[in-house]
Amino acid sequence: MPERTPYIAANWKMHKTVAEAASFVDALLPRIAATQHDVVICAPFTALTAVVERRYGTAIKVAAQNMHEEGSGAYTGEVSAQMLVELDVEAVVLGHSERRQYFNETDEALAAKVPAALAAGLEPILCVGESEEARDADQTEAVLERQLQTDLAAVESSALAEIVIAYEPIWAIGTGRTATPEQAQEACAFIRDVLRERGAAADSVRILYGGSVKPANAAELLSQPDIDGALVGGASLDPDEFAQIVEAAG
Repeated sequence: MPERTPYIAANWKMHKTVAEAASFVDALLPRIAATQHDVVICAPFTALTAVVERRYGTAIKVAAQNMHEEGSGAYTGEVSAQMLVELDVEAVVLGHSERRQYFNETDEALAAKVPAALAAGLEPILCVGESEEARDADQTEAVLERQLQTDLAAVESSALAEIVIAYEPIWAIGTGRTATPEQAQEACAFIRDVLRERGAAADSVRILYGGSVKPANAAELLSQPDIDGALVGGASLDPDEFAQIVEAAG
């Protein structure tokens, strides 16, 4: 089985001004100077350049939180993959549950966004996950399989290893309720099985858990065999807490 480098991503959502982003990175860097993990900061568009400028020569990679699938056009308020690449951004979060819930982002839209990101040289962090209603109805696997099959429909199997998958149960995001390590492992293992049907590259895909990850629960979650990292929300806003989660990845 391929060795998968731990991948710890801070999803700041709509938080941090340029000055706050700069201060965060300056405080974080000494704490993670020795890490061998991939540490990714998913900053709002306005703060991307501030983070990029400070991450040169460090372990930090920078991700945007969304992008449009088209390279240009009459799409007021949108940002293209090429615009992100010009800023030296390396990755992009796609399909976060908040984008799906509040902005009506569909699996069909993601089926266009994922290959567009890959074509531009961006690493997609594709988010999938079920609602509380779906879990209670024992539909978790059906939801995950539908999302993966649709969102990745236009991606060549050979390119799967270039994508990071984040499993984020909607019922555990910002609620303080966390999937147990067993629940998270079961879902991430299922995701890998779905990907494995597309080819052996699935064993190289890094699968993250996202949903109220904190320093107190990170080590147990990240010790699961099919969980290769975390997509961290609230706890990523504090450099000390986020550094502890990076350390918890081993």
